Amino acid sequence: KNVLLLGSGAYRIGSSVEFDWCCVNASNTLRKNGYRSILLNYNPETVSTDYDVCDRLYFDNIDLETVLDIYEREQCVGVIVSVGGQIPNNLAIRLHEAGVNILGTSPVDIDRAENRHKFSTLLDEINVDQPPWAEVGSMKDAMNFIQKIGYPVLLRPSYVLSGAAMGVATSEVETQRFLEKATDVSPEHPVVITKFFENNQEIEVDAVADRGEIIAMAVSEHVENAGVHSGDATLVFPPQRTYLETMRRVRNNTRKIAGSLNVTGPFNVQYLSQGTSVRVIECNLRASRSFPFVSKIYKQNFIEQAMKAILGMSPNRIEQSLFDIDYVGVKAPQFSFTRLQGADPTLGVEMSSTGEVGCLGDDFEEAFLKSLISVGFTLPIQSVLMSTGPLGDKVSFLDGARMMHEQGIKFYATPGTSEFLEQHDIPSEIVHFPSEHRAPSAGDLIENRA
Repeated sequence: KNVLLLGSGAYRIGSSVEFDWCCVNASNTLRKNGYRSILLNYNPETVSTDYDVCDRLYFDNIDLETVLDIYEREQCVGVIVSVGGQIPNNLAIRLHEAGVNILGTSPVDIDRAENRHKFSTLLDEINVDQPPWAEVGSMKDAMNFIQKIGYPVLLRPSYVLSGAAMGVATSEVETQRFLEKATDVSPEHPVVITKFFENNQEIEVDAVADRGEIIAMAVSEHVENAGVHSGDATLVFPPQRTYLETMRRVRNNTRKIAGSLNVTGPFNVQYLSQGTSVRVIECNLRASRSFPFVSKIYKQNFIEQAMKAILGMSPNRIEQSLFDIDYVGVKAPQFSFTRLQGADPTLGVEMSSTGEVGCLGDDFEEAFLKSLISVGFTLPIQSVLMSTGPLGDKVSFLDGARMMHEQGIKFYATPGTSEFLEQHDIPSEIVHFPSEHRAPSAGDLIENRA
């Protein structure tokens, strides 16, 4: 029984070792259960392309023609598209139309999740809350919808990885720019505009289902507010600041989605949360880049469970409670801004990180501190540059500023922030925005590593 596994291809932002870990564990599970693992991948840096990981390796492009040729040559009983990231997932419908047996979740259901319009319609049908949305085909449609809901809005193409061509628009000019970009990246699929909610927490669910019934689920929380891509966010598992009622709603909604899409295999759902209200952002019917992390923290191999479900082996449900985990895991991003001239270090809905670390601690603070040290932060910090934006952001950071002042940390601040700090008895040295062309400049401060 030959099974063809599609790998993740070249390393790039959004697709790296995490998906290769999934491919390797999928291959190992196939071989343990009497199947021959046929792997298609073209990256010599991966573990999955090592000679002893699979029974046969095809080092070639992951495209429709190549997959069909290998499928026919090897007389495969099926193809698995759910462990190699977005490239294999994007081939599911075309492979299905060519007569290929896709193992796991049906390609029709994959399309219902990947197509923004179809997925938003599904959520409305099953009464799962989501931000207000509309499918748009022109600038006129977009502006008509935005007039109803107001800015900011999020523009999202379908079938993309790492937030490609997504953008948060706050004006008509930005809307036009993001709409053109989204249409260029995914011209065959609709662009959906949704209301963008500020100051919301993001919650992420990695799960495995068997014919629509969830058998394993891990709920993580982001340190950063929603609006930072999940690949750039700091992930905490088990959650430390999420309400139990929020967790209950997230779990119930995830079960509804899995049942409606008849999921068999790995999948990932992302939520917005404010208080105890939750809204769905998106669902991917494939393994996510956080599967290795939650598997290690949970001490349960989610990919092995997913493969058993895909192969029809009816795996047992994992009943372990989050309260049984007596440590905290933090997954933190690694960036390469200092090595890429002209790179914009501002984080947003399109992924920027080039690596990550995973750390454990007895509590969140210990694990988080370890993660900061691991990605290259120099501790202790001697000075901090602050430019905190609107008054609400200044107020929310005040307690943290007081704590740092008590630790003897020096503050540099832009004029508005400096005035606010002085009003609350926190001394700071004023620096000006680079665009003002006045000394001392915040840009010079950063360049000189003050």
